[in-house]
Amino acid sequence: MEIEWTPELLETMQRDWDARARENARYYVAPRKKNWTDDEFFRSGERDVREYVLLDLMNICQGRKPAEMRVLEIGCGAGRLLRALAGVFGRVDGVDVSGEMIARAREALRDFANASVHRNNGADLAMFAPGQFDFAFSYIVFQHIPSKAVVENYIREVHRVLRPGALFKFQVQGCPAEERNCDTWNGVGFREEEMRQIAERTHFEMRYCWGAGTQYFWLWFFKP
Repeated sequence: MEIEWTPELLETMQRDWDARARENARYYVAPRKKNWTDDEFFRSGERDVREYVLLDLMNICQGRKPAEMRVLEIGCGAGRLLRALAGVFGRVDGVDVSGEMIARAREALRDFANASVHRNNGADLAMFAPGQFDFAFSYIVFQHIPSKAVVENYIREVHRVLRPGALFKFQVQGCPAEERNCDTWNGVGFREEEMRQIAERTHFEMRYCWGAGTQYFWLWFFKP
């Protein structure tokens, strides 16, 4: 199925997230606090990576050493999680629609030679060749996208850039919302059956899911 969206939507996503980054990048990345210190902000990323990545290394690594793996983060923002991932994996790449966020991520990652960040168009991973990555991850990102077509295209693109057998672990909003009521902060939500259909269309195996019907709906999509 051909996935389409308007250029205006992607421009709106970029403009809105650039504005949020200029206003208070760390708050909009992690709205638990208004005034994060450097230490607090990056320690929060370490806690999330410990909970959602390190405790799941059996699924993620499948016998490989983390230091030998290349990892992709969708929606890297100001580098909160990517910095923690760079301390675990051999090479990490992050993408984000906001150039302002990317500038902050580069600063956060200046001492990590194994980390790179890339501004994309908000819908694809055109800067990467097929089969480049051993694991892909996304957290509190897709819940801000106001288009199911864009989310599905990201999933399709992740399939393209993962090696066979690799895992895409990601979170979406699990409380369905009508797309016409969504914006770049309160994005679209998905039911479990919708995600199963998307997995089939994008040629993933949806092996596990957790949190359906909640804000933190987690999916484990394996590339056969």
